[in-house]
Amino acid sequence: MLLGLEHIGACILVMIALVTDVRSMRIPNWLTGLSFGGALLCHVAANGQDGLKFALAGALVGFTPLLAMYAIKGVGAGDVKLFAALGAWLGTMGVIQLFVYSIWYAGAIGILLLAMRKLIRLKPASQERIANKSKVLLSRLIAGGTRFPFMLAVAPAAATCWLLF
Repeated sequence: MLLGLEHIGACILVMIALVTDVRSMRIPNWLTGLSFGGALLCHVAANGQDGLKFALAGALVGFTPLLAMYAIKGVGAGDVKLFAALGAWLGTMGVIQLFVYSIWYAGAIGILLLAMRKLIRLKPASQERIANKSKVLLSRLIAGGTRFPFMLAVAPAAATCWLLF
């Protein structure tokens, strides 16, 4: 499958954001800012004013639903900015597809985590002990609260979108 420059830019953004979000539950501003700027430059250089409109429309469409999710504490601010940058790279249809698949993957991850916690039936003291002793992502997720890095859903969603479309 051949990827255009916009998909390569989005892919690099997703990979770096995945690593930083899994490590620290944060997506740095420098990453989203540089990526957003790179997307604007890329689209303007390729298509002029139409490229700028494409990138800004995609950014707005990526930003808006994540802002609503941020307002109800469903995602962090970094995720909102990430989807704005991804929208700038991918345009409106690309970021809508990515958003839908991300929500599906997030739901599946949430269900799996709940099932794993139910099976293990950890008591609060055991959860804290596991979280403190283990640096393994799965153990942290099972023992942790209700939050998990949204990039665990966005990365496979991006792969799904790029393989299907």
